[in-house]
Amino acid sequence: MKRFALAGNPNSGKTTLFNSLTGSTAHVGNWPGVTVDKREGVYKKLKEQIAIVDLPGIYSLSPYTPEEVISRNYILDEKPDCVINIVDATNLERNLYLTTQLLEIDVPVIVALNMIDEVKKAGDSIDAEKLEKKIGVPVVEVSALKGEGIDILMKRACECCLKPRKGTTVLEGGALMHLVRDCKIALEGAGVGNALFHAVKLVELDELEVAQHPQAAETVQKFKETFDDETFGSDFEAIVADSRYKYISQNYSNALVRNSKTGKEKLSRSDKADRILTHRIWGIPIFLVILFAVFHLTFSEDFLYLGAMGALGKDWVSLEGLWGEGMFGSSDGIASPGVILFNLLDSITSSVSDAVSSAMTNAGAAQWASGLVVDGVLGGLFSVLSFLPQILVLFMFFSLLEDSGYMARVAFILDRIFRKFGLSGRAFMPMIMGFGCSVPAMTNTRTLADENERIATIRVIPFFSCGAKLPILTAIAGGIAQIAGAGNADVITYGMYVLGIAVAICAVLLMRSTTMRGEVPPFIMELPAYRMPQAHSLAMLLWDKVKHFIKKAFTIILASTIVIWFVSHFSFDWKFLTDDKINDSILAGAGMLLQPLFTPVGFGSQLGEWGWVFVVAAITGLIAKENVIATFGTLAACITSSFVADEALGGVDSVVQMINATGIGVPALIAFIAFNMLTIPCFAAVATAKAEMPNKKKFNFTLLFWIATSYIVSAMIYLIGEWWWTLFIWLAVFAAVITLIVFHNKGKLNFGRMAWLKKDGRSE
Repeated sequence: MKRFALAGNPNSGKTTLFNSLTGSTAHVGNWPGVTVDKREGVYKKLKEQIAIVDLPGIYSLSPYTPEEVISRNYILDEKPDCVINIVDATNLERNLYLTTQLLEIDVPVIVALNMIDEVKKAGDSIDAEKLEKKIGVPVVEVSALKGEGIDILMKRACECCLKPRKGTTVLEGGALMHLVRDCKIALEGAGVGNALFHAVKLVELDELEVAQHPQAAETVQKFKETFDDETFGSDFEAIVADSRYKYISQNYSNALVRNSKTGKEKLSRSDKADRILTHRIWGIPIFLVILFAVFHLTFSEDFLYLGAMGALGKDWVSLEGLWGEGMFGSSDGIASPGVILFNLLDSITSSVSDAVSSAMTNAGAAQWASGLVVDGVLGGLFSVLSFLPQILVLFMFFSLLEDSGYMARVAFILDRIFRKFGLSGRAFMPMIMGFGCSVPAMTNTRTLADENERIATIRVIPFFSCGAKLPILTAIAGGIAQIAGAGNADVITYGMYVLGIAVAICAVLLMRSTTMRGEVPPFIMELPAYRMPQAHSLAMLLWDKVKHFIKKAFTIILASTIVIWFVSHFSFDWKFLTDDKINDSILAGAGMLLQPLFTPVGFGSQLGEWGWVFVVAAITGLIAKENVIATFGTLAACITSSFVADEALGGVDSVVQMINATGIGVPALIAFIAFNMLTIPCFAAVATAKAEMPNKKKFNFTLLFWIATSYIVSAMIYLIGEWWWTLFIWLAVFAAVITLIVFHNKGKLNFGRMAWLKKDGRSE
């Protein structure tokens, strides 16, 4: 099977093209660095199937970050049959810089002018035939987003790959070309493949080339001592880059014909939007308002605040006697779209549970069998599955913000703040991806050049709550609103998300000021154009999310709920226990043993006889965060039999039963949310963090960091919530820590200066 590699600049549409070619649902975001590892798929529309490899986006083949090394090494070492160079047609000159480097490799190349629809929309045009003659390789106009020109691209790529191609360079006639030829001859004599490409990189004194060919590098260094350019001196890399851009400007750029009026009008609209959204003062408040709007649309039970204003009568939308009663709202107000969908699925799952329970009872099933199926399996699964609509709604809104290009602006805004504390705005991009899933977000940190910054970012990514943690936030927030009457679920959930972001930022800034100090790498990012997200692409992502969630529910969560039911219904001598004897179970014994450890955070020994349930729920959440609410759902029936009539319980209902049974207060409930948000993430995220860490010591410290952070923050929330005056104690502690850090940093700087002076033989 032939292999075609997709190579191009970040945010040029590579992953979108990959999805269009292969039918994949790889994550697509309107910011640079979405792809950080190579992905493979298959194009099946030709007689022969073609393997498509999506490489990380790179600006050049002079690698500085891990994902750039991946792209370069794959093209050079794996020798794909053809390289499809995706060029953002709206930024032609900048994108063609990489093209001039790809042309120096002995591999068939075809240029895909992507986003050609946006070029035409702006009133501009590109003469593809003229550009093809100038470059010397096929050039095809495509729109990956709309699926235009893709089949033509693949047909021409197949024709292109049948003809062997030798590398060519645009540096002919340049000041360094004779040096390039000498290096090429030397490398060819040594049997090095792609000699032209390696020769150019040697002349640039590329670190990888110098390490691989030290003798040839010495020749370049000697020549460098005798060379002096009027503009760049002896900076050969700058001379080569300047030569490339001059060639592009003189030979390629005239293929683009701009409509100046339309171009200016479009640029003006973008500038006007950015003046507001990236405002130095109002940028962050606008982001917080947008974030609140997202949560309000997803979780609010008083969508238009009519209930809060007292504008509604009791049960104004109740459909008495009909299925779906109160689904669209209540006396509290009109439900948000997310809550309506939640109520719909919750009604369905409750009906299924009731039907199965009745069927097993009528069939004369044993008590333990009925309990296992209804309480253990369905109770745990449905308590989690009922939150799927809200997870999808929230994920949809975040995807819209990403695809539109707004999240890239947020990273730009935060760079101004982060840079003062030793962190670049680029680190915020993988953090934002944590809202979807921590696993790809941690992998995305490969775009960070500084290792300390990368490790610090990996450690705080789980604080950006993923979809798996959403059932915890929603169920407990709903329980608080229902029992304590303390605020609305959307406000509580929004507040916890903001708390996670705040803790992440504070923690990473603390690390960058102490153990993970280092230079702040420059953050150069071209802000992508605002784009209207495509419904098809968004639907594919949501469907992929549904499949992943259901697969997880019927594997990890299903197995966990069965295990939880068994250990909660058997004693240590393996005798079956009825629901009213659950406190004698193996699970209860383990929970009671660990319960005192959680007393400072509010859900320990101070709770009633059922308090251990919160402890075991938090522990089962280490396997998969959905297990927290699944544990409540599995055990709720046992507690329900002691307090109310037995009935099918959803996620919020099971939390309400836990609150009634234990007497836990609002501060402790919020502390419980915070603990599960900030503690060790699921097994998959832990495994990813271990793979991305440079050594075992840093990984072990990361585990300790997650435990310590979750414990300290949740303890602070509980103690301040119960006894407000402890706020001053916490403030004093933080002030002392900050003071120690400042003095420590100054001491290290002074010590470093003293050591330098002694080594130099001087004193002050």
